[in-house]
Amino acid sequence: MEFIHSNLAMIMFASVFFLLLLGYPVAFTIGGGALFFGLIGFGPAFFGLLPLRIWGTMSNFVLLAVPLFIYMGVMLERSGLAEELLETMALVFAKIKGGLAISVVIVGALLGASTGIVGATVVTMGLLSLPTMLKRNYSKTLATGTVAASGTLGQIIPPSIVLVLLGDVMNVPIGDLFVGAVIPGILLVSLYIAYIATIARIKPEWAPTIPAEELANISKTEMRKKILTSLIPPLFLICSVLGTIFAGIASPTEAAALGAVGASLLTMAKGRFNLETAMEVMTSTTKLTCMVFIILIGATTLGLVFRGLGGDTQIRELITGLTFGKWGILAIFMGVIFIAGFFLDFFEIVFIFVPILTPIMVSIGIEPLWLAVLIAVNLQTSFLTPPFGFSLFYLKGVAPAGVETVDIYKGIIPFVIIQVVAMAILCMIPETVTWLPQVILGN
Repeated sequence: MEFIHSNLAMIMFASVFFLLLLGYPVAFTIGGGALFFGLIGFGPAFFGLLPLRIWGTMSNFVLLAVPLFIYMGVMLERSGLAEELLETMALVFAKIKGGLAISVVIVGALLGASTGIVGATVVTMGLLSLPTMLKRNYSKTLATGTVAASGTLGQIIPPSIVLVLLGDVMNVPIGDLFVGAVIPGILLVSLYIAYIATIARIKPEWAPTIPAEELANISKTEMRKKILTSLIPPLFLICSVLGTIFAGIASPTEAAALGAVGASLLTMAKGRFNLETAMEVMTSTTKLTCMVFIILIGATTLGLVFRGLGGDTQIRELITGLTFGKWGILAIFMGVIFIAGFFLDFFEIVFIFVPILTPIMVSIGIEPLWLAVLIAVNLQTSFLTPPFGFSLFYLKGVAPAGVETVDIYKGIIPFVIIQVVAMAILCMIPETVTWLPQVILGN
């Protein structure tokens, strides 16, 4: 009977994955598949256990941070802060070769830290910065690659929704995860900027500087005013949210509430807060939150059935029986998530693959905090990778006329290579993830 159950678990997993590839709705596919195979494997008694499991998930206080961070990101998007940030940072780096592209990376990092929503950041950056870069005669490949890569920085730079969900699923304290992701996030931003600065020197025609006569029209007083009104407020909000977590003053959920209030106050300060804006923000927040939690319920059901049927035991025996050693098994694990990112959104990957495979990785000696950050960077890489990278589709949807899909694919290749290099650095030097939590939190 145990052998049959184990096979039934693998059949369920394969069936759900196949249906997802066919394009069926994620939440109902994984939830419906789990209910169907749960009924076959356990009979009607299965439905008596399920409500307790779902209630335990939905009453998790940590997950309350998800709608609060979503609200914070959507509100900042409506405030017009991104547009002002981009204009200001472009002027700050105007005299540097490739300065406009560098400013896009920095603004992408700030927006990622503010919103944590990859799709929203890529679309916002695509609408605001890509036409400007093309107007300045930037290479299409460099411009599209920079925008797509910068827009996905929200995956790894805290406070990221991906990190919140990973922390909950992997049972890693979210505060530790936020602190651990700081250095990898800075590393990625630094590598992006180094690449842009290098390519701008090698091929200056790809990234022309802003003409001096245009800069002469802007006084130093006006520049200071732009910096104070556009750069300082979002930086203060980010530091407030992360600082309260790092200092142990607030939990991630409480800090998310602080961020939601702060984003509302910034929007009010910009004079863009009204009843219509509030309704739009709350509607978007509700839709995104419902999407996350209905997928979470389905994934919780799938995990319950999968483990109940002995699927986790079968996978553990399969993986631990490999002769590749710890690093070889880690490479296979990362490869599975990387390839899954071509086809599935990060919600599905976090809720379907991670809960099943993480206990196995921990059992062979992989540190959970380090593994969680590696997974986040890996997901970010897969979202940039042709032919199915989600960020590429987001960007193509808002790209100006004349920008072809092949331009985006070509442009993203150097940034994917940078991502792989960053993952290699994190693997070779685990302290890039674990050192800061030890210093700040003592963990």
